[in-house]
Amino acid sequence: MCSVALTADGQVLDHHENYDGPTHATLLSAYVQSALKYLRSRELRLDAVAVSIGPGSYTGLRIGLSQAKGLAFGLQVPLIGVNTLQLLTTSAMFSHFIDIDDVVYVPMIDARRMEVYTAAYDKALATLLEPQAMILDCDSFSSIFAEHKQVVFVGNAVEKAQQVIRHPHALFIGGIKPVALDMMALSERAFRRSEFIDVAYSTPLYLKEFQATKSKKNIL
Repeated sequence: MCSVALTADGQVLDHHENYDGPTHATLLSAYVQSALKYLRSRELRLDAVAVSIGPGSYTGLRIGLSQAKGLAFGLQVPLIGVNTLQLLTTSAMFSHFIDIDDVVYVPMIDARRMEVYTAAYDKALATLLEPQAMILDCDSFSSIFAEHKQVVFVGNAVEKAQQVIRHPHALFIGGIKPVALDMMALSERAFRRSEFIDVAYSTPLYLKEFQATKSKKNIL
């Protein structure tokens, strides 16, 4: 996912998205320039830069955060870090109304094979399960199921989860993607609370160490 959005007062002013795999290196700067052009053409002032800090693709996170840091530093505005798992959760809340008080949202990001990046949140976004890398099996989230009436799974690992998690309290919602325009609510909340991250020293939320693989190509 590569996306950029310009938002103000609860409205999306400009946005761009691309779903064709790892395209941050070639598309992100152009998307940002388009948003800045829109901003300047209407003589608006940028108040903050928000960026998804992960978990997710190592390369995409590094490129996104580097671009956001450069913007924030150059324009002298604060930087907001949005947890991608919380972003998936709020996107599901806004797009699928669930009329149950005792509901838990479990966002999932595919980490290959049967591993996912995941967490669990209630309707107020209180953390019930800390963000972590997890290998799915039939007993995953058993304690969550034991204590709550509805457990909603969202994200690009939903189909993988359905293969092993079968419980009457489970609801699987597909099609929820972490796009920039859906970051608006979390970003505005962080701005009101002055919850900013360090422009120089903040790092992505990887959840596990990057493991480089040895290239099979011969390069001089």
